[in-house]
Amino acid sequence: MKTLNKLDVNKVAAAVEADAGRPLPGLRESLAEAKAGKYAKVHTPEQIVARRRGRPLGSRQATRKEAVKIRLDADVLAALRASGDGWQTRINDTLRASLALSGKVSPGL
Repeated sequence: MKTLNKLDVNKVAAAVEADAGRPLPGLRESLAEAKAGKYAKVHTPEQIVARRRGRPLGSRQATRKEAVKIRLDADVLAALRASGDGWQTRINDTLRASLALSGKVSPGL
């Protein structure tokens, strides 16, 4: 990578941005890091094999969740669903907080 030592960061950035037709945030900083020899992290084959799909071991979810059927008022359900993705988790968190206030369960992590 000896050619990077002579790299004119501003010249290269100007050419890339001219080609893109707009300024690119962080481009000059990234080119300066490359010139300084700071590259992306390299993973060994063993590290790649060690990675598994799904949540990592020891993740936050220590207890398993159980699917249940619950009947809610239509307006309550519509409001929860309108709050976006993760509404079921937010219901669980709200119920846990309410039960924790009454001393029936321990507060969540």
